[in-house]
Amino acid sequence: MGVEQKLGNMGFVTTTLEEAINWGRTRAMWPLLSGLACCAIEMMAAQAAHYDMSRFGMELMRASPRQSDLLIVAGRVTRKMAPVLRRLYDQMPDPKWCIAMGDCASSGGVFNNYAVLQGVDEIIPVDMYVAGCPPRPEELIHGVLALYERVQNEKLDKWK
Repeated sequence: MGVEQKLGNMGFVTTTLEEAINWGRTRAMWPLLSGLACCAIEMMAAQAAHYDMSRFGMELMRASPRQSDLLIVAGRVTRKMAPVLRRLYDQMPDPKWCIAMGDCASSGGVFNNYAVLQGVDEIIPVDMYVAGCPPRPEELIHGVLALYERVQNEKLDKWK
């Protein structure tokens, strides 16, 4: 059963500009490659055929920050890597979002020492946290869908 049978012969669809823009943003998010530790294996599995994140508009992971609008930090962030990650985030065009994937990216995990950041939110504003060590691909997809809901409800004047 198609849309034509459900809607009848109305011939038009009404929406607001804000809803149309947010719909486009959620259906074309391109994540930046940033696999820093073991969580990157699960992130790659989420992109593979069994879970297929391309269903959600994430056709491929970009290697360039200038072509990305979603940063998925997968794994622990060392103090040596922190300035590089911050520079990549700064080079991403607005609007941009960040997901902290795994316990190490969220809170430092089991690495409670001077060399590992106790959460990537020390250097980058994080929009969504995905818990687990390492989190399963289903959890990452759930985090992406929760981020989609959040983006869908954003106001346009936020990005002025």
